[in-house]
Amino acid sequence: MALTASTMLPLGTAAPDFQLPDVVTGETVSLETFAGKPALLVIFLCRHCPFVKHVQQEFSRLGKDYASKAAIVAISANDVSGYPDDSPENLKQMAQELEYTFPVLYDASQDVAKAYTAACTPDFFLFDSDRHLVYRGQLDDSRPSNGLPVDGRDLRAALDAVLAGQPIPAEQKPSIGCNIKWKPGNEPAYFG
Repeated sequence: MALTASTMLPLGTAAPDFQLPDVVTGETVSLETFAGKPALLVIFLCRHCPFVKHVQQEFSRLGKDYASKAAIVAISANDVSGYPDDSPENLKQMAQELEYTFPVLYDASQDVAKAYTAACTPDFFLFDSDRHLVYRGQLDDSRPSNGLPVDGRDLRAALDAVLAGQPIPAEQKPSIGCNIKWKPGNEPAYFG
């Protein structure tokens, strides 16, 4: 497990497009799928990472709490040849067990993860109604071994602010987690 921080993509960056399969329904989901929603949260996650396991119940709560207000989508890009726990079948099982109300997509080529400069799991990218990046920080201060409660405080504050049309402070703490498991030879230039 390599402890990795978010790349902190520049605020104001336009949301990169994607067209990826939903691991539960098999349907293709794209950026356009979420048109008309006042906010879009893109979460990069996987199944095996201890940092994701630590906060996965909060993902479920976020999905339920914001279902009628904002769009949420999760994407996994890990190389399944080395990490079979992160296969689409296992992601589907995770999404169903945790009752995720948002689509979980699989990025087999890892091109979408690269377009977002995703580096770790979990990694968060919150876009406003114009699909410009307004937040790319952490969920909260909780980590698997620090004893702090998982409450989603930082991300929830950002979601609430964008939904209220309020500015989000530019000073944001990066997310920390396991590195995305890149296919051999496919590591992006921004990684490591």
